[in-house]
Amino acid sequence: MKQRGSVLKKFELTPPRILVLGFAAIIMLGTVLLMLPFSSADGLPTPFIDALFTATSATCVTGLVVVDTGIHWSLLGKIVIALMIQVGGLGFMTMSTLFALVLKKRISLKERLILQEAMNQGSMEGIVRLIRKVLFYSLTIELTAAVLFAIRWSFDLGWARGIGYGLFHAVSFFNNAGFDLFGPITGPFSGLTAYADDALISIVSMALIVLGGIGFVVLSDLLEYRERKRLSLHSKVVLSASGLLIVIGAVVIYSFEYSNARTLGPLGWDGKLLAAFFQSVSPRTAGANSVDIAGLRQATQFFIIILMFIGASPGSTGGGVKTTTFTVLAGAMAAMIRGKEDIVLFRNRLGKDRILKAITLTMLALFLVIAVTMLLSTTEDHSFLMILFEVTSAFGTVGLSMGLTPDLSVFGKIMIMFTMFAGRLGLLTLAYALGPKAEKELYRYPEGKITIG
Repeated sequence: MKQRGSVLKKFELTPPRILVLGFAAIIMLGTVLLMLPFSSADGLPTPFIDALFTATSATCVTGLVVVDTGIHWSLLGKIVIALMIQVGGLGFMTMSTLFALVLKKRISLKERLILQEAMNQGSMEGIVRLIRKVLFYSLTIELTAAVLFAIRWSFDLGWARGIGYGLFHAVSFFNNAGFDLFGPITGPFSGLTAYADDALISIVSMALIVLGGIGFVVLSDLLEYRERKRLSLHSKVVLSASGLLIVIGAVVIYSFEYSNARTLGPLGWDGKLLAAFFQSVSPRTAGANSVDIAGLRQATQFFIIILMFIGASPGSTGGGVKTTTFTVLAGAMAAMIRGKEDIVLFRNRLGKDRILKAITLTMLALFLVIAVTMLLSTTEDHSFLMILFEVTSAFGTVGLSMGLTPDLSVFGKIMIMFTMFAGRLGLLTLAYALGPKAEKELYRYPEGKITIG
């Protein structure tokens, strides 16, 4: 009896495990729906592995696809994908909280704990209030962008298709998913290349990606700034790091691709600038592209890999190791070089637990990306850079592709699906879910010293 109790305790449904099981359940439900004949445009059942890959990519808001979204799927299939993107981006617990609030049900303590884990918050205080804001901000931003998209695309596609495309792409881009429907119009897997120098489409898309990628806590801080007259340290770090990465990314891409006939070369100076900024914003885990990714120079492709690895910000719809992790590591490096003991950001000293968490996350992410890249290098007949690009895109839940994903073997698809899943949930959440429950240590070992460097 005692042994049975210990086994049950070992498999207790902790918040991280509930998140993992919840996302897995959404993926499986989406897979079943996408396999049905009426979900595909030709009326034929979609193979299980392709339906599973699409459902995983949509739920993990990635955007890597093995079949062109606009060509392969029927209207119903596209609606299923859009719903999975919305649920995956905001989180299934956020959506279930929405129904609970509508039905005026009380949010239990355990549900609050799960929401805290899902939103990557340090405490439960104000978590339900934050969820209300998340839902309101998200729907308002998506509807506003959908209207702007619909007006613009109605001139090219007609009102009916313009409205449909506006809604789908507003949901996709705000949730940093990168799915697009332009395959039937501009060719398979073409993305937004036909609108590379279209100011309205590019600016609205970039705004959606940035707003979805900075995190809901930062978004709430910005909207309440007029009342509070201050920003939290977290918001300051996220905004400064995000802005710096976008500007540096745009300058690098503009410089490397200025004369490239396959990307920025044919565009005017304003189109070049717009496309460079778009392609700098997109690796923040969005996955939309306004230029041919395979046509980029290798230096640009490798630079985008770095941007994808860093990713978006905590508590957002995006993936990657996050901008705050990158900032903490950069701060630690600067402090060490200057001989300082503390990492100070905006006149605030960071605790050692933050530094250890940043190092742990980065090392786990590097291990995952390297391991999956090495495995796929042995099974896929493609260049190393192409494989590394695809794996990093999957881990960062970005969705940018050099064209490898449709050619992946079954094993390759499984590995990329696992990488997307790990990237969306977060490596620490996945580790806590799969590992045994942590127990407090009753003693500490004596401190030792080793030589570093």
